[in-house]
Amino acid sequence: MRFWCDLLGFKIAYDRPAEGFAYLIRGGAQIMLCQGIGRWMTGALERPRGRGVNFQIMVDRLDPVLAELASAQWPLFEEPRDAWYRTGPVEGGQREFLVQDPDGYLVRLAENLGERQPE
Repeated sequence: MRFWCDLLGFKIAYDRPAEGFAYLIRGGAQIMLCQGIGRWMTGALERPRGRGVNFQIMVDRLDPVLAELASAQWPLFEEPRDAWYRTGPVEGGQREFLVQDPDGYLVRLAENLGERQPE
């Protein structure tokens, strides 16, 4: 929980500790964490988990999150950068970085930079 709450700024909306379950919120983002017991098991759990997937979470400002990660000496998987992606007739921009959670899942945090015409 330290990674998700203390470093990324999520709050526990509710949890069921006996089941190893927590429902976290941050702005409009919602994450359900389950320790891999019960009916949601899709296969054997091997580390690092989360290979081939990353979750994007939009935040108002990246700098406070980056400061928390730096103070905890939590390594970034990919340093912050400005990225522009084609989203139809325009490009949407975001400042983004990637970090791995304790189980190896990639989490992309991004701050909106607006839109522009494609170059």
